[in-house]
Amino acid sequence: MTAHFIGIDVGTGSARAGLFDGAGTLLASAKRPIAMWREAGDIVEQSSDDIWQAVSACVREAVAGSGVDPATVRGIGFDATCSLVVLDADERPLPVGPSGEAQRNVIVWMDHRAMDQTARINATGHRVLDYVGGTISPEMETPKLLWLKENRPDTFAAARHFLDLADFLTLRATGSADRSVCTVTCKWTYMAHEGRWDADYFETIGLGELARNGFERIGARVVDIATPLAGGLTREAAADFGLPAGIAVGASLIDAHAGGVGTLGAAAPDGTPGDPAGELALIMGTSLCSMALTREPVFVDGVWGPYFGALLPGYWLLEGGQSAYGAALDHLLASHPAHGATARAAATDGMTIFDRLEAEAVRLAGSLEAAAELSSRLHVVPELLGNRAPEADPHATGVVAGLTLGADEADLTRLFVATLCGLCYGTRQIIEANLEKGVAFETIVVSGGAARSRLLRRILADATGLKVALPRTPEPVLLGAAMLGAVASGTHADLAAAAGAMCHRGPAIAPNPDAAPFHAAKYAAFSILQRSERQIRALFDGQ
Repeated sequence: MTAHFIGIDVGTGSARAGLFDGAGTLLASAKRPIAMWREAGDIVEQSSDDIWQAVSACVREAVAGSGVDPATVRGIGFDATCSLVVLDADERPLPVGPSGEAQRNVIVWMDHRAMDQTARINATGHRVLDYVGGTISPEMETPKLLWLKENRPDTFAAARHFLDLADFLTLRATGSADRSVCTVTCKWTYMAHEGRWDADYFETIGLGELARNGFERIGARVVDIATPLAGGLTREAAADFGLPAGIAVGASLIDAHAGGVGTLGAAAPDGTPGDPAGELALIMGTSLCSMALTREPVFVDGVWGPYFGALLPGYWLLEGGQSAYGAALDHLLASHPAHGATARAAATDGMTIFDRLEAEAVRLAGSLEAAAELSSRLHVVPELLGNRAPEADPHATGVVAGLTLGADEADLTRLFVATLCGLCYGTRQIIEANLEKGVAFETIVVSGGAARSRLLRRILADATGLKVALPRTPEPVLLGAAMLGAVASGTHADLAAAAGAMCHRGPAIAPNPDAAPFHAAKYAAFSILQRSERQIRALFDGQ
C-alpha cells in the first residue's frame, strides 16, 4: 500500500496542510485563516484553540481533496511560528495580555511588548547570549516570559505549560509534552550542544522558578527533530482530523526551519545530491529567515546561533533574517495612491497585484533583466519592524528616498521594484556578515510565496552575486513538515535520507555580471540611508 504523509504549517496569518506521497509530490493542500488581535504597546495575540480548529479543517480538506485512503497516511509533522502558548495544568488557555481574555493565550512572534525586558536581559551579558548572536531578540521567548511574570503574575503563576506554538501542536496531537530541540534551542536558549538548559541564565534574568523540577514548565524532555512522539495521534486528535488514531507524529519545527529542511540538500535536476553546508536557505513570508549550516560552530555577530542540531542532525545552524519582508512590501505598496485601483484591475484580470506589477515592470523596462533599473531614483530601506540581522536592532525603522508626487500605476511599479531591491540588499548584509566569519555560499535556495517571483529571484541573484535556485515543489515548508512524519514513521531513517527521496530542485539562475555596477551603487545608497536613520534616531534618544 502506498504511504502518504501530511505536513501542517501554521504561519502568522493562516494554517495550512498538505498531503504528499513518498516521492515528495504534493497531492492536495488546504488553507484557513487564523484570528489575530492587535493592541497598543506592540501587542499581537492569537488563540491556540482557534489555531487548532483551523488546522483540523485544513487536514480534513486536504485528505478529502487528495482522494487517498486515510488509512495510507503513515506520518504527520507540524511546523509553526515561534509564538508563545500559555496553558494551565489542565491544558486550558490562560490570558496573556491586558484584555484578560483566556482565549487570547498566544503571544505572537512579532509582538514587541517585551522591549524593556529584552534590554535588561541583554545587559547581563550572560554566556548564553553568545548562542543568539550576542543579543537576544524580543521575538524570542524568555523576554516574553519575563514580561508575563512582571505584568500578568496571575497567569505566570497559574501556567503549567509554556510552549512554542509548534510544540503546542504536537502536545495537542499526541498528549506528549516533549519539546523539539529546534524550538527550544533557537527561541528559548536551550544549549543543545551541551544537552541542557542553563539554570544560571534563568536565575540571572529573574526567571529562576522556571528551572525548578527539571524545567518541566518549559521542557523537561527535549528530543531531536522528527523523533516519533509517544503514542502517536490520539483518538481525540484523530477524530478532529478525520484520520485513524496512532499515526506517527514527529517532533516539530519552527515554520521557517521547515522550509530549510524542505530545501537544503535537495537533489539537483541531474540527480546530484546537494551540499547543505554550501547553500543558504531563504524562507520568505511575513518575515524572512535565512538558514546556513556549518560543520563546526561559527559565531556571527547579530546572527542567531550557532545552534547545534536545530535543523539537520550533526550541523550547526546560523539563523538570520529580516523581521519585515512580505509585511514590508504589503505595507509600502498599500500606502501608494495607485494601490487601490491597481489591486482592483489585477483582480478583474484574475491576478494578484504583485503579478500585475511584475508584468508592468518588465514592460516598462523592456526585459526582466533591466527591471531593477526602474528604481534608479527611488531607494527603500524596508526595516519597518526593526533589523533582525545582522544589527539585531529592533528599534530600526524604514526609509524611503526619492518620493515625488507621482500617483499612477507606473509610479507604484517603481516603488514595487525599489522595495524588492531594498529587501535584497538587507539579505546581502546578512550574507556579508556570514562571509566575514568565513561562512560562504555558492547557492541561495528560496522558498515561500515571494520566491515564485521571477523578478525577485533575478534581483536577488544580481544583488548578491550568487546563484538562486527554486525547489521543484510549490510548497517546501509543507514538504519539510511532511518529512518529519516520514522519518517518525520509520519510512526514512533520518532527514538526510528523506531529503534524498522527497526534495528536488529546479534549475538555478546565475547572477548577471553586467548588473553588478548598478546594484553596487544601489547598495551604497541603501547603506547611506540606513546609517542616516540610525543617526537621526540618535538625535532624539532620551527625549
